[in-house]
Order: sequence, then C-alpha cells, then structure tokens
Amino acid sequence: MNIPSNLKYTKSDEWVDLESGKMGLTDYAQDQLSDIVFVEALVDTDDDIDVGDGIAEVESVKASAEVYAPAGGKVLAVNEDLADSPEVINSDPYGTGWLTQVEVNAQSDELMDAAAYEKYCAERE
Repeated sequence: MNIPSNLKYTKSDEWVDLESGKMGLTDYAQDQLSDIVFVEALVDTDDDIDVGDGIAEVESVKASAEVYAPAGGKVLAVNEDLADSPEVINSDPYGTGWLTQVEVNAQSDELMDAAAYEKYCAERE
C-alpha cells in the first residue's frame, strides 16, 4: 500500500497535501472500492468549503462513496479529467487522480501523518 509521507490522512480515507491544497482518495480507499467507473465533483471552482463537506461522489463496480474534504478553504480547481477517466484514481490516487484543490484555511483536527494512517489501515485488515 502506498502512503506518501508528505501527505495527511483522514479516518474516512481521504488525503490532503497541505502545501498544494490538493486532496483525494487514498490508495487504501481505491483498493477497497475496486475498479472506479464514475466520478462526480460536488464542488466548483471558487466555492468555499468546510472540513467535512462532500467534494465528490465516486462509484466503482463494488460500491459508491462520498468523498469528504479533509481541509477547508476556497476551491482553486476541480480535476475535470476524472469525468472521462475515473480509473486514474485506481492507478495514480496521489498524482493525476487528485479530486479537488483548495486554498487551505482550515484542516481537520483528526488528520494523521503517514505512520499513523498506515497503522490505522493495518488495524482494519
């Protein structure tokens, strides 16, 4: 399982890069969902979002899931490419599979570093 050390993680399996403001689903989450076939953004550029707001709806061959914001702020960008290529989240969840980018002005009190998230995932196996 890939858990980059420069990111922060939530117990609901989202990640955020506090420097760039990009956020998305973790490698663990995409693996649990299996083949992702549809992504719908629930926010638009220039929206103001709070920690915990829904930012996307993701559907896979197994299930659908809402993705929640691990950080709040003004939405700078939404990854429009995922509408045509949702499977990118499976192959590159921390790179081209990002969902939303915000100008971070708040973050969840429950964000975990990579070591804590790795331990959390192992406890759920």
